Amino acid sequence: MSDYQAEDAAYMDHVDDDMDDVDDDLDDDFHADDMAASDSDVDEFDYSSNKIADTSAEQARKGKDIQGIPWDRLSITREKYRQTRLDQYKNYENVPNSGDSSGKDCMVTQKGAVFYDFWRNSRSIKSSILHFQLRNLVWATSKHDVYLMSQFLVSHYSTLTSGKHEVLNVQGHVSPSEKHPGSLLEGFTKTQVSTLAVKDKFLVAGGFQGELICKFHIGLMQHLDRPGVSFCSRTTYDDNAITNAIELYNKPSGALHFTASNNDCGVRDFDMERYQLVNYFRFPWPVNHTSLSPDGKLLTIVGDNPEGLLVDPNTGKTLGTLGGHLDFSFASAWHPDGLTFSTGNQDKTCRVWDIRNLSKSVSVLRGNLGAIRSIRYTSDGKYMAIAEPADFVHVYDVSKGYETEQEIDFFGEISGISFSPDTEALFIGVWDRTYGSLLEYRRHHNYSYLDSYL
Repeated sequence: MSDYQAEDAAYMDHVDDDMDDVDDDLDDDFHADDMAASDSDVDEFDYSSNKIADTSAEQARKGKDIQGIPWDRLSITREKYRQTRLDQYKNYENVPNSGDSSGKDCMVTQKGAVFYDFWRNSRSIKSSILHFQLRNLVWATSKHDVYLMSQFLVSHYSTLTSGKHEVLNVQGHVSPSEKHPGSLLEGFTKTQVSTLAVKDKFLVAGGFQGELICKFHIGLMQHLDRPGVSFCSRTTYDDNAITNAIELYNKPSGALHFTASNNDCGVRDFDMERYQLVNYFRFPWPVNHTSLSPDGKLLTIVGDNPEGLLVDPNTGKTLGTLGGHLDFSFASAWHPDGLTFSTGNQDKTCRVWDIRNLSKSVSVLRGNLGAIRSIRYTSDGKYMAIAEPADFVHVYDVSKGYETEQEIDFFGEISGISFSPDTEALFIGVWDRTYGSLLEYRRHHNYSYLDSYL
């Protein structure tokens, strides 16, 4: 991924200002205090201020905007603003014009399906991002429990109580409360978290300087709210050290591991039970994301190269190459069947691959605005969701060959997406100065047997 330098700062300025024309049309008394704030200014913006109420499914059915945007009070309609965003949104590219050149192979999908119903927009919990290319900062461990990054805080949010609890605060000093070989007992100060992963009772946060912070809960503790962290490490002291992605997974033996993808071209595999580095592989370019096949025998590698790789996770040996994307990739995910997987790229496409024939993609799916930054499959393999940098999440019916999709349409940058393990919920983190929130969708069910009671 790109170093966070002048061209990237210019892109972030574009992101920060992109909704100003909508915000500026709101009445002054509606959010006067918010108008002076900036997404990147932690100190000036009061996240405890929640002037715009949550939106429920019932209110949305009655016509309320799911984000609470009062379009009837603005000088622009939602439809016109949507078109303006489509026309003017700047997709970040490392390869010039990659987005314009990638459309020829794309599948024409049938839109309008409803696989997940809008359930709630919660504004009391606001997610954020620190690097515009890294969008894996929202994780659901159940349909009621979500973990997400909000500035310097990792918070646990309960959809049952609408309550939030601090899980990890990295604004000050963080040091491990346990002793493990290789752990940095001095810890870190004011860590900038670039990526996050949460699975069951384990949490790993990665930082801009190669930091790794691990936390887990034990005993009767239900969530990760227990004070302290278990392990701190720095993967590298290289100048180009940012941790791009964390992947938590179980080995076939049941042991919990995680891989850290790093901008120093390295992929590191850690055993979380012993907090030990067990494998370290280097590649010719910065690695932006990895994902392990369900049987643990194949590892996808994508990064600052249009081609991706399929490698042996035990040796790092390349087993296959993935050709077709035109820019750098930042997302990958395996279908539970272990035969197919997907990659997301800044050329605005998601490509679906079959390990039995890597010579070409099975399907090529295209976004509306920009890069495909996140990909998730449901645990039953029925659906796949992909997230653009902003405004759109696409959910595809895998069983129908990705030909039908639900397009979830809103306004704001996307910090992450996550299905709940039981597939019943889909969560979307929205990062915006005024309308930042957590969108919650529930799986659509057709209970036709109830028709007899109507």
